Amino acid sequence: MKRVLAIILGGGAGTRLYPLTKMRAKPAVPLAGKYRLIDIPISNCINSGINKMYVLTQFNSASLNRHLTQSYNLSAGFGQGFVEVLAAQQTPESPSWFEGTADAVRKYQWLFQEWDVDHYLILSGDQLYRMDYSTFVDHHINSGADVSIGALPVDAPQAEAFGLMHTNEHGRIREFREKPKGEALKEMWVDTSRLGLSAEEALKRPYLASMGIYVFSRETLFDLLAKNPTATDFGKELIPESLKRGDHLQSFLFDDYWEDIGTIGAFYEANLALTDQPNPAFSFYDEQFPIYTRPRYLPPSKLLDAQVTQSIIGEGSMLKACSIHHCVLGVRTRVEDEAVLQDTLVMGSDFFESSEERAVLRERGGIPLGVGRGTTVKRAILDKNVRIGRDVTIVNKDRVEEADRPELGFYIRNGIVVVVKNATIADGSVI
Repeated sequence: MKRVLAIILGGGAGTRLYPLTKMRAKPAVPLAGKYRLIDIPISNCINSGINKMYVLTQFNSASLNRHLTQSYNLSAGFGQGFVEVLAAQQTPESPSWFEGTADAVRKYQWLFQEWDVDHYLILSGDQLYRMDYSTFVDHHINSGADVSIGALPVDAPQAEAFGLMHTNEHGRIREFREKPKGEALKEMWVDTSRLGLSAEEALKRPYLASMGIYVFSRETLFDLLAKNPTATDFGKELIPESLKRGDHLQSFLFDDYWEDIGTIGAFYEANLALTDQPNPAFSFYDEQFPIYTRPRYLPPSKLLDAQVTQSIIGEGSMLKACSIHHCVLGVRTRVEDEAVLQDTLVMGSDFFESSEERAVLRERGGIPLGVGRGTTVKRAILDKNVRIGRDVTIVNKDRVEEADRPELGFYIRNGIVVVVKNATIADGSVI
């Protein structure tokens, strides 16, 4: 894998994940109490023996830069590798920002071409899955492909949201369509049992969805970019163009857990699914394939007369005589007595407040970090450093699906209340 360079695409403004992307790039959104979304593709690369990685981003990249700097010194711990952020920049030759996935790669192709590598692995920075990319690259090489695409077997309802591949019995792609429906969808049916699924599963999932991850042979990637100067997107433009001109496109079947963290609803469900027992769909407990992140050296969590069921508690947390059910609590989370949290994701805090500081805050009419005494929170996301007062109720009382209340410090997306980063919710508030 020494002759493979990974390019991780940070995505656009992340509007579907707003307000979690209000102050951070999409790959920097916290995950599972202590990680960030970007940790997933980077860890997959490290575990696959790929240690040369660029992360392309253009929106709110400060926290992403900080996280990568504090987390990944690959030259010290993982061999002579690197993880480097490439932010969109305006130059005389290229006065615009990134306009799509292919355009982002094109704008930095001068840098990618300097590396003496044979293959480029193009990844997304906002997906949750575990994959050994070395088998993906080996499959690409052994099949003699110019381009290989990660393929996820899906059923008909799911298929309408993806770019779909129609392949022959050897997995070679003959046709690629973006989000087909009706008769166009039926025409993309594939006998997925030929690619390794059981006969029963093949009937359930007869469509091959593009995961948005690719392996390009060096010459093919730069030739496609050069001959299609106006193409800005891989899935919508470059992949169909590559097929049209007769390149060898190969599918690589991935039949395991995969989640595109594209919306607030998907993000919320993916996080809470981590608490499922005994076998969650995705687990961070895998000694052979660990997920890396920033080492924080925090003290262990402290629970004082707290009732906790089916939950994940980040280190450095303090829970006092409260009830926590089906929740994910991030690092340094503070929950006071008589508080009830259910079906809730709390991202924790960036710093501690001592008991003395909290007492002084209260005396001056302020609200300490965390969740205050007697508060009830259900089906919500509390972003970092929030201050929830005493006897607050956050339950989406009006059953609203979508709402913007920035002046009050919260939004509602997919029926989930999202309290924004650094927000303060006053004592006795009802949401």
